Amino acid sequence: MSEDHSPLDGPTRRRELVAPEAVVDGEMRRRSRRSLMWGAAALLGLEGGRRWLNSRRRDDGMVWPLRRALQVNEGIWRDYFRPTRTVRTYPRSLAKMPRPNGLGWSRPAAESTWRLQVRGPVGESFTFTLDDIKSLPRVEQVTRLCCIEGWSEVVHWAGTRFSSLVEHISEDLAMTLDYVKYVGLVSSGDSYFVGLDIESAMHPQTLLCYEMMGAPLEQDHGYPLRLVIPTKYGIKSIKQVAMIELRESRPDDYWALRGYDWYAGL
Repeated sequence: MSEDHSPLDGPTRRRELVAPEAVVDGEMRRRSRRSLMWGAAALLGLEGGRRWLNSRRRDDGMVWPLRRALQVNEGIWRDYFRPTRTVRTYPRSLAKMPRPNGLGWSRPAAESTWRLQVRGPVGESFTFTLDDIKSLPRVEQVTRLCCIEGWSEVVHWAGTRFSSLVEHISEDLAMTLDYVKYVGLVSSGDSYFVGLDIESAMHPQTLLCYEMMGAPLEQDHGYPLRLVIPTKYGIKSIKQVAMIELRESRPDDYWALRGYDWYAGL
């Protein structure tokens, strides 16, 4: 006995609707024209925005809307920063030698004649040899070096905390550390300089480093002494440090003068 079935009782059958060729061609032309119009409008908008931006007044070498954006970014990172908040550390087995980066460094004086000059907020002057730096409490850490170019590498560092150096001279300063708001660091030959807020400089993971990957620093990596500050981008980790200034006013910064973010926080 046979039964009649409705098409809905069995599997649904696919139906292909074949549009006439003329209809397909017309729809493609319509969509192409619309896409072209939207693309042209977007290009005109971008060009207009570029011209408007370039016509704005300059603020510290950068058009003011971009400068304001960097200032907002700095405010966010300052609010996020805490002296007790540390960046992630890693097992030493994950550490690697990072690529050399930065300006073309020339080897400074030999270790026997190299000196670190430290200036207080009212001009006090202190001089340290590398042995003096090594006599301060030694710290090792494995943190990530983050380059503003977009790459990063886990590195094993050894040195002394920046705060240990400041605490070592604090009793000889004419003014208390309450007056120190910023730190300026200059490389050998004055070829590179960075500015830091004192809170970041005194962070427990900010090091004056003289060893990397279990060996003394190489020339390309900042021999004989460099800064390591993992709470900021690598542009702040100045190599071949020759002078440190404790300041009440904000110091110049090499890349900030060229339009980058002065704070450079991570």
